[in-house]
Amino acid sequence: MPLFKHPIRRFQRRPLRFFSGTSEDVAIKSMTSELDRLVNTVPDPIGRKLFLEEMRTFLVLYNRYISEKNEGKKTDWQKVDPLAGDHIVRYDQLPPVGNSLLSKLAVLKVSGGLGTSMGMAGAKSALEVQNDLTFLDLIAQQIEHLNATEHSDVPLLLMTSFNTEEDIIRVIKKYTNRQVKITTFNQSRFPRVLKDSLLPFAKSVHEGKAAWYPPGHGDLYTSLSRSGVLDRLLSEGKEYLFVSNADNLGAIVDQRILQYMAETQSEFIMEVTSKTKSDTNGGTLVDYDGAIRFLETAQVPPESLDEFQDARRFKMFNTNNLWIDLRALQRVIQKEGMSLDVMANSKTLDDGRTVLQLETAAGSAIKHFNNARGINVPRSRFLPVKNCSDLLLVKSDIFRLDHGRLVMNENRMFYTLPVIKLGGHFKKIQQFQKRFRQIPRIIELDHLTVAGDVYFGRNITLRGTVIIVANEGQRIDIPDGCVLENRLVSGNLTMIEL
Repeated sequence: MPLFKHPIRRFQRRPLRFFSGTSEDVAIKSMTSELDRLVNTVPDPIGRKLFLEEMRTFLVLYNRYISEKNEGKKTDWQKVDPLAGDHIVRYDQLPPVGNSLLSKLAVLKVSGGLGTSMGMAGAKSALEVQNDLTFLDLIAQQIEHLNATEHSDVPLLLMTSFNTEEDIIRVIKKYTNRQVKITTFNQSRFPRVLKDSLLPFAKSVHEGKAAWYPPGHGDLYTSLSRSGVLDRLLSEGKEYLFVSNADNLGAIVDQRILQYMAETQSEFIMEVTSKTKSDTNGGTLVDYDGAIRFLETAQVPPESLDEFQDARRFKMFNTNNLWIDLRALQRVIQKEGMSLDVMANSKTLDDGRTVLQLETAAGSAIKHFNNARGINVPRSRFLPVKNCSDLLLVKSDIFRLDHGRLVMNENRMFYTLPVIKLGGHFKKIQQFQKRFRQIPRIIELDHLTVAGDVYFGRNITLRGTVIIVANEGQRIDIPDGCVLENRLVSGNLTMIEL
């Protein structure tokens, strides 16, 4: 007997013909059959029930993707304008902190990523940053210090994935019985879909990790509810949730934002910050036909992409630091339903096949909440590590540690970060670690570009603008104790003053 009984009727609020023979209905019927087969490969009843709930959630997402794909649904660019007015608040206009609301706050870090762009096979949040401390260590120490100094009990939630759960639990064991309560819960595990057939290539639930994926940070709402964590937080008197990515070390608890949220009764706040030349691909809040909406780059019509990426017109982008009213979240999930924008992320497998990962962005939930706002925050609240260039920055003497926080070194002359561009030879974490015997001193650095086969020794100092280029077939070794200030180092090791 099929486990999926009329999934479309059960989960879709709008009327829809059910398997009437259209290409849309045939695709959904075929997927339903495949998911039913996958569910039946789960041996134990409890595991089968949990997996069934995940697959039902996936089927809703898949149905929306197929429907929108067939309808050719896309953003009407004529309705898009930069967000302004009361929808955007400047951080420096927030009121000072009054009575503490920390007793009503919980903090969630999205920790499901592997850092594959950096060549990592384990949890990115378990990567060491400074003083042998990982992202997770720094996050836990931040909350621990907050609770100790403010006499509060802010809990830390870590949304893991099937890829990262083991690594994360190993790191956080040391914080048992300390002044921070850490809870982990897994986000969904969805099947990758073959691009040519639009069906999963997994033949059973026991298929290897390559057959599955965690569906992005937009899954946090469903996973919070399905795991029971949302109900538990509400029963403990928690009313607000601060969400950010685990690799953003600038995303610390800010009581001014929390107080503003409570005073204005805003149900959803997104932190945005000013664009730079390196932020052209970031999504942002827009005015869409008179309503506040979140727009990702992938949703912009190709002919309008240049305009969307123009920092003079769309001046801000999403930091993925979100503040959410938990009572409102429960209302939306239980009574109104949450429909997030679906994006198909294409991946190429080792055997050359192309698969799709259907994902959602957490920021697109803003349309479901009342009195939603954007807050234009300082750049210091956005310090992500997306590549090895970012990693060099956070590991350097530009920053010092203060109870888990990265604080800019007071000896740096300007309160701006240097531009660092490491070439392809530094793309993977293993290469990065091999090519830097020790992280250089860069407190007086303005710009660093490294291209080609370059190695750095110990006790190196970089100042001003430094460009190091090893041509193809050449290797450059920067010797121990070297000081480079406003220099161009070429393939034959000649040094030119800039």
